[in-house]
Amino acid sequence: MAVNSKKIAVYLLVVFVAYVIITDPQKAADYVQIAFEGISNAASAIGDFMTWIADGAK
Repeated sequence: MAVNSKKIAVYLLVVFVAYVIITDPQKAADYVQIAFEGISNAASAIGDFMTWIADGAK
């Protein structure tokens, strides 16, 4: 039963993403840009943290 629920959830997510892209491509592009900026900021923060650790946590 759980597998079927998971398949349905993934299917609904794909349909929703396709709907957003088709109905408003500019807004979809904005969402992608926001997501990549978030990933970039997270990677930068991890890099800063690792540098801080490598410098002896001073």
